[in-house]
Amino acid sequence: MEAEGQGLSGLHRVFSRRAIARRWLVQFPRAVPLAIFVLILAGTILTCFAIERVERQSELAQLRERAGAITSALERRANANASYLRAGAALFATLDDVPATRFRRFVSELRLDADYRGAEGIGWAQRVDRNGIDAFNRQVSAEYGEGLRLHPVLSPSQPFAAPVTYLEPDTERNHRALGYDMYSEPVRRAAMTEAERTARPTASGKVVLVQEGGGNAPGFLIYMPVFASTDQGVRLKGYVYSAFNAGDFLSSALTLVPSDDLAIALFDEAPNESSLLARYGPATSSNKPVRETVMVADHRWVLEVSRAQGVPLSRLSLAILLAGIAVASLLTLLTFILSRQAQEDGARLSWYEEQNSIRDSLTRELNHRVKNTLANVLSIIALTKRQAGSLEEFSEGLEGRIRALSATHDLLTRSEWGTTPLNSVIEAEISPYSQDCSSQITLEGPDIELAPNDALSLGLAIHELATNAAKYGALKTAEGKLSITWAMMGNQHVKLEWVERGGPPVSANLTRGFGLDLIEKTVAHELDNPVDLRFDPEGVRCTLVVPVRKPHTFNLRRRV
Repeated sequence: MEAEGQGLSGLHRVFSRRAIARRWLVQFPRAVPLAIFVLILAGTILTCFAIERVERQSELAQLRERAGAITSALERRANANASYLRAGAALFATLDDVPATRFRRFVSELRLDADYRGAEGIGWAQRVDRNGIDAFNRQVSAEYGEGLRLHPVLSPSQPFAAPVTYLEPDTERNHRALGYDMYSEPVRRAAMTEAERTARPTASGKVVLVQEGGGNAPGFLIYMPVFASTDQGVRLKGYVYSAFNAGDFLSSALTLVPSDDLAIALFDEAPNESSLLARYGPATSSNKPVRETVMVADHRWVLEVSRAQGVPLSRLSLAILLAGIAVASLLTLLTFILSRQAQEDGARLSWYEEQNSIRDSLTRELNHRVKNTLANVLSIIALTKRQAGSLEEFSEGLEGRIRALSATHDLLTRSEWGTTPLNSVIEAEISPYSQDCSSQITLEGPDIELAPNDALSLGLAIHELATNAAKYGALKTAEGKLSITWAMMGNQHVKLEWVERGGPPVSANLTRGFGLDLIEKTVAHELDNPVDLRFDPEGVRCTLVVPVRKPHTFNLRRRV
């Protein structure tokens, strides 16, 4: 029994939850599907965000790894060049002079391999004091036969010059640099001074090589000082150096590292456009770059590496997003269909309940109205019998009054026992007489709708008045006139006036008949208002006050 009770309790909870869900679907047919779509889509977006975060971290780690490889390649090439420069400095320090043949032999014996790619060559810049300028000019002119001279002219504050004396390989491009005093330019001079101080290979900052011939391609140089021992001590003899085009230097390092999908930028000390040395790939990238410090001959560079083309979403995130949208759309559609079905089921149940209520109300109303109608018929029979002098008179009076009741019933049936136009009730009751006396009858008044019971009572009154007018009043002669007018009294009553003129004179000794009793008692009672009926000598005058009820007080069904 206890297990059975628990099972019933579980079923009750299940049905309760279903009822709650159904109620939500019915009450919020659009909000529930939209909320489901938004929740699923939000969960999908959060999932994609988490995946993208992991993907970005993984991509960042890969970029750092590749940036490190590029940094290593750049430093390795710079260190290899520095080693050649150290070897040259050690050799030239042992010589009293550095002739061109000996310098070229040194460069050829280096057997420079692929690690030296990206450099313009190896050069020698001897120290030239102010009193040795003429001798230098004669030396380079004799060597190259081109009338070369040291340039630019030494400034008064410059202690000595360091012009390009030799530069291998001997190409037309490198000839542009011969005789140029590198010590006259501040960036080169700073590097040469630092190299002299540390006695180590030192790289310059961003410069434009003289070999560019007026171009603006950035480059740099690495200087190694050469010292000579004298009786006065150690003296600077000159510099063995290498010149580099920064773009070529970067490209030569990238041959060892896969970089087709990368955007790479190399800066001198600080990452900004003014210090840009070289760029590989697109100039702009939407991805956050990875920065690495590159030390080239004791000089600091900054390397920036990023993806050349950023992908908005990874394949996994895109697949999850599309799947989430598809699932959210399907569930939203399913929920919408269920909401529509729940609404239709609820509307159907409401309609069935309404129909049952209407059926019960109709049954009660039918019983009530049948009883009222039978009561009216019995009253009519009783009053007609009391006033009739013969069987024929009884039959004629009863038939006319039943027909009047039937005519009004026909109007109410056509209106489904709803509101009935007042003028239609009047026209139905006087129609037997209006065919022959249409010119004698005047109807005038606004369109007014009457409740069913009020229309029945008014119909009986109009029938009695019309019958009396045809027998004794204005409709008996061709000269008689009948005026029926009505107008609203406030918002809840209509005043109807029946006025006969031009007919036979009304007798002062009028016998009270059934019609008078019917109008003054039965009709007045049904309409809840007194009837003013006067038999003036010039004709009958009757004033009726009929209530105008609101439809909700008597309608059984609301019209949609």
